[in-house]
Amino acid sequence: MQNNVLSAALLGLFIAVGLVLGGSYINSAAVSWQAAQRSVTVKGLAERQVPANLALWPLHFTVTGDSLTAVQQQVDRQATKVRHYLHDAGFKANEITLTSPQVTDQYANRPANQRASLAHYSAEATVLVRTPNIKAVKRAMPGVGSLIAQGVLLSPNYNYRTEFLYTDLNKIKPKMIAEATANARAAARQFAKDSGSQVGQIRSASQGYFSIEDLDSYTPEIKKVWVVTTIDYSLDN
Repeated sequence: MQNNVLSAALLGLFIAVGLVLGGSYINSAAVSWQAAQRSVTVKGLAERQVPANLALWPLHFTVTGDSLTAVQQQVDRQATKVRHYLHDAGFKANEITLTSPQVTDQYANRPANQRASLAHYSAEATVLVRTPNIKAVKRAMPGVGSLIAQGVLLSPNYNYRTEFLYTDLNKIKPKMIAEATANARAAARQFAKDSGSQVGQIRSASQGYFSIEDLDSYTPEIKKVWVVTTIDYSLDN
C-alpha cells in the first residue's frame, strides 16, 4: 500500500515537471513564431515621362483598275507621289518602304448586273515611314492633304494609325527599379513607425512588369513609363 502511494506521488511529480517543461517549450516556440511573422509587405511605384524615339507612320492608299497591269501601274504612280512628298519633308530613302499591294477581285461573288459600276480590281498599299525623327513626322502629317489634291486616295483607319514608340527601356530600368524600391522602403518605414518597430531586412521582393502608355490621347509622342515593386520587409523591435 505504501509502495503504491509512493509510485503515485512520483508519477504526479514527473507529470508536473513535464507540464512545466512542455509549457516553457511551447511558450518559447510561440515567441519565435511571432517574431518570424513580424513583417510588412509594401508596394513601391516609380513613374517617368519620356519622349518617344521611334515613329511608324503608314500612308495607306487605294487604287482601282480593270486589269492587274493597270492596277500595278496605279500603285507605282501613287507610291511615287507619296515618296516625293516624304523626301521633300526631309525623310531619308532608307526610312521609307512600300508594302506589297493587296489586290481584290471586285467581280468575285457578284452577279453580272452589279458589275457595271465597279472596276474589276482594287488594290491597297502602304508607304511606311519608320524614323526616329519624331518632330519631322509631326510637321509633315498635317500636309498630307496635298497628296489627296494630287489624286492619291489616302484611306486611313485604325489598322493604319501612326504609332510613336519608346524603345530605350533598358536605359532607364535600373534607376526606376531603384526608385520603386526606395518608395517601398519609405512606406515600410512609415508603417514601422506607426507600429513602434523598425524596418529590417528584405525577406522577399518581386518586380512587376514595366508599362509604357501614351501620356494622353492628344500627345502620343510622350510616353508614361511606370513599374510597381512588391517587397516584404521584416520588422525589428
